[in-house]
Amino acid sequence: MNRKGIFVLSCLLCALISYSQKINPANPDLSPGNFKLDSLPTSEINIPIQVNLKPLYAMAEKSVDTLFTSPGYPDGWVQDGCDIRYKYSFRRSPLRINGSGNSMSLGFTGYYKIVGSTRVCVRGAVISPWTPACKCGFSEPERRVNVSFTNTVNVQPDFKIKLAVKRNEPEALDKCEVCFWGQDITKQVMKGLTAELDAAKKDLDKNYGTVDLKSRFQQVWNELNKVYSLYGLGWLQINPQKLRINNLFVNKDSLNIYLGLTAKPVIGFEKPEEKRSSIPNMSGFVRQGGFSIFLDAQLNYDSLSMIMNQNLAGKQFDFKKAFIKKHFVIDSCKVYGGGFDKMVIKVNFSGTNTGVIYLTGKPVYDKEKRVIEVADIDFDIKSKNILLGSADWLFDKKITKEIAKNTRFELGGYIDTAKVTLNEQLNRELVSGVRSYGNIKDIQLIGIYPMQEHLVIRSNCTGELSVKVESIQFSL
Repeated sequence: MNRKGIFVLSCLLCALISYSQKINPANPDLSPGNFKLDSLPTSEINIPIQVNLKPLYAMAEKSVDTLFTSPGYPDGWVQDGCDIRYKYSFRRSPLRINGSGNSMSLGFTGYYKIVGSTRVCVRGAVISPWTPACKCGFSEPERRVNVSFTNTVNVQPDFKIKLAVKRNEPEALDKCEVCFWGQDITKQVMKGLTAELDAAKKDLDKNYGTVDLKSRFQQVWNELNKVYSLYGLGWLQINPQKLRINNLFVNKDSLNIYLGLTAKPVIGFEKPEEKRSSIPNMSGFVRQGGFSIFLDAQLNYDSLSMIMNQNLAGKQFDFKKAFIKKHFVIDSCKVYGGGFDKMVIKVNFSGTNTGVIYLTGKPVYDKEKRVIEVADIDFDIKSKNILLGSADWLFDKKITKEIAKNTRFELGGYIDTAKVTLNEQLNRELVSGVRSYGNIKDIQLIGIYPMQEHLVIRSNCTGELSVKVESIQFSL
């Protein structure tokens, strides 16, 4: 047999061996990742809520009587000791309600008229009959007095609202002199008015002195602990940590409440179990405004594998080595986490050889292109060792380049769509008379962590959100 025949026979023998050998390297060594799920920074959400108090003022105006009279008026008398009796009619001006800081003042001008008479008494014994009735404010302008309360609101850490009511001293603007001896009975009128105001203050303290809102806030807390469907994007778990009221103050016709929430939200493809917990006491004051939300999205590797297979399954690569044609066909791909920032790509293939190879790479985010890609794709060491002995022709860069090209996941369109959708949700009428106003400033991807079970994509969303309550229905 000549040399040419020996060469051809050798090539045929190599081809026969390569066709018959199935490539099946051991799985890559998986190592634990450095990433920890509890490393998610806390998200801070601060929402200023502005409540228009004019409807409340209107309700107060309707609910407080405009006319007060002495008992039994106009026939009955109020007797102050043995020697004086009187009866009166008292009407009020529209209420004046104003606020500043955490205090609110409620005041009005009172207009009153009084009729009285006197008699002589000695040691409680009547000496003379009542004098003819003398009037003040009947045939002349009514007498005026300014009346006001000051209410201070404080929010306690246990969600109790304490209302401190202070009755201010009535301020007489006009004297009231009746005809009997020209006596000034303004002090007696103020004394009676003060007694009435003290009774009103006592009722306010009893009914509104302390209002426990913990049960209401617990309901809000329970809603925050629920799991919410994102309609095809997965499940959102807000994971609230703390709730607070950063500030509460009144400015003229507006009540301003600055609510704050600390949370650790997570998005996943599998519905997590809902958590139940008691709301903790309010946390301390936070000065920053707007919101800064850190979010972990847990992406299922099956979804990423499906995207790769749509582009790569059935793709064939042709090679020629030692005058022998070889070809490599990708049957399917599977992606999963390898630990220590690595991802593993399992490739099932057929063609000149059949079997499995494993590639590894590092997921990175190109901020300018807004693309996630797997960089530095190379054969795993165990796959290399097998291929060196049986199919070294597979080391051609053509395969790894093509796979790398199809492990690019565009996020630009998704981010833009998310901004539009979120802005629509932030700017809408929540319920009748209540609107929210907001703006997404930025959405940034700040980390990619290939866990063994899923790929964690960490992002940060910043923006502003406020709520205005214009016409909520108040009721007593």
